[in-house]
Amino acid sequence: MVDGWTETLLVVVAAYLLGSIPFGVLVTRMGGAADPRSIGSGNIGATNVLRTGRKGLAALTLLLDGGKGAVAVALAAALTPGLEPLAGLMAFLGHLFPLWLRGAGGKGVATMLGTALALFWPCGAIALLLWLTATTLSRYSSVGGISAAMALPVTSAFFFRADLTLVFLVVALLVLWRHSGNIGRLLDGTEPRLARRAAASR
Repeated sequence: MVDGWTETLLVVVAAYLLGSIPFGVLVTRMGGAADPRSIGSGNIGATNVLRTGRKGLAALTLLLDGGKGAVAVALAAALTPGLEPLAGLMAFLGHLFPLWLRGAGGKGVATMLGTALALFWPCGAIALLLWLTATTLSRYSSVGGISAAMALPVTSAFFFRADLTLVFLVVALLVLWRHSGNIGRLLDGTEPRLARRAAASR
């Protein structure tokens, strides 16, 4: 018989491994596009996949990276109710530090959004809307991601979801850290913008 600690460990490990799946690399490989690690920022996320010129592959990467966060939360809800925030955090960490790529992962924005929507959809919806709006208006992918991340702990506190606020705060700080280079380039005025048509499609 599986005890509570074993179930918890299984969910944590499964969520991390799920988050570690490098969909950006897999999708571009199957689609015959350039490896995103070899172009642009070298990131495995949807924004860098977009730089291959394959918008469909970028959209698929975005959906799959968001989906793995949501699936991790659903898995925890089915097996160990109450551990959904931890499972979501582990999936997010898996994307940032994937086992399969020796820790060289993405910036986590899509996985963050998918996790947030699954954990508490009002917070996730606000973050998603802010991400879309900020990215489209500024044409900086980094501005959209940072804005969405910073909104999550604020909105969860507003909705009195103390169980989520700490997790979202950790996620927001990690997103800021992963975007430290982008922040420096934004301040220097050297951050590359998305093309107008691409920004609208993101």
